Amino acid sequence: MKKMNLRNIKTALFLCLGILATTAMVSCEDDLEFREPIGTDTTVPGKVTNVGVENMAGKAKITYSLPDVKDLLYVKAVYELASGKSNEVTSSYYSNSILVEGFADTVAHEVKIYAVSRSNVSSEPVSVTVKPLEAPIWKVFKSLQIANAFGGYNLSAANTDADNVSIIIMKKNVFREFEVDNQKSVFTSTKNILSKIRGMDTLTHEFKVFVKDKWGNSTDTSTHTIKPLFEAELPKSAFRALVLPGDAPQVTNGARLEYAWDGRLGWPWVSFTNQFTGGSDPHMITFDTGRLSKLSRLWIRAFPEWVPTEQFYYLTTMKKFEVYGSENPSLSGALDESWVLLGSYEVVKQSGTPYGQDTPEDRQRGAAGFNWELDLDAPKVRYIRIRCLENFAGGTAQSINELSVYGDTRD
Repeated sequence: MKKMNLRNIKTALFLCLGILATTAMVSCEDDLEFREPIGTDTTVPGKVTNVGVENMAGKAKITYSLPDVKDLLYVKAVYELASGKSNEVTSSYYSNSILVEGFADTVAHEVKIYAVSRSNVSSEPVSVTVKPLEAPIWKVFKSLQIANAFGGYNLSAANTDADNVSIIIMKKNVFREFEVDNQKSVFTSTKNILSKIRGMDTLTHEFKVFVKDKWGNSTDTSTHTIKPLFEAELPKSAFRALVLPGDAPQVTNGARLEYAWDGRLGWPWVSFTNQFTGGSDPHMITFDTGRLSKLSRLWIRAFPEWVPTEQFYYLTTMKKFEVYGSENPSLSGALDESWVLLGSYEVVKQSGTPYGQDTPEDRQRGAAGFNWELDLDAPKVRYIRIRCLENFAGGTAQSINELSVYGDTRD
């Protein structure tokens, strides 16, 4: 085969570059044509008619009849927010309504409605007055509560409209000036807002709080003084098993109630009740913490089954359970007035995967254990009873690989 000479190679390269340049020019021309106005008719479209208003929390829904315009593209609403900034929203010609949002007050606001053609020509405006109901941020602000808790505080609020809100927490910096604390601030759209802050010392803390929305509207600022309650882990060396009538027996191949606080993980270092001998009623275990204390929380790590990898949300891992406390329990074993309910709980598998298919994240959460906060209004107790209502297999037997108890251990 004859080799191509240098002149032929250069000619081929120029031809290729020419083709590429032509293609690029065509492509650019196509883009330019695409960006041209959709229509060329400059006729001013007719106005919307039969306008109606439905006032809502911080917003309003405006309904209308579309004009009989062949090249109608969309309808737009123009109005002014409390900040003085003009806002504009649009709605397709397939719809007969438009939503105007971002209002922080309940006074009357003028909204101008325009019909817009494919040539981007707007109709004469139709003015309509809206008077929004109380904005979500004010509802959240009025329902806001911050209460002292062990090692921190609990913040709660009702966001009935499930709107996107920010609860901004401000604390004092080293210059004694208030600044935003993003670690404590809450950004959510949930209806029932709950934020539990822990790891704080027992000194007095002052916070300033306000609620803000995505349009920049904000409420007044309130001041809250917090003094976290003292919390420490109860010494496990003082724990003792207390088997009362009605308590479920442990399995017969090595499990013991004391293994629930021995600091060892895996088999057989686990408290494991027997479904067959314990029956179908809720299984209970009871133990003595060794001291009368105001309890704050219970930490429980489930026992993982290997099938073939660790499955924490499986078999006798408690799904729904109750925790009771007593200063001096009845020796009959009955859940009578000598016991007080400290809390009812449910373990939720965050991944939502089918039974027996824990994800790596599920296993990570399971291995870390779960903290269950106890009733802060409950009296001091010494004895604890755990009652399993349902496990992940659908039975009532329970297994606990390890647990810890926290509260105020001071006399």
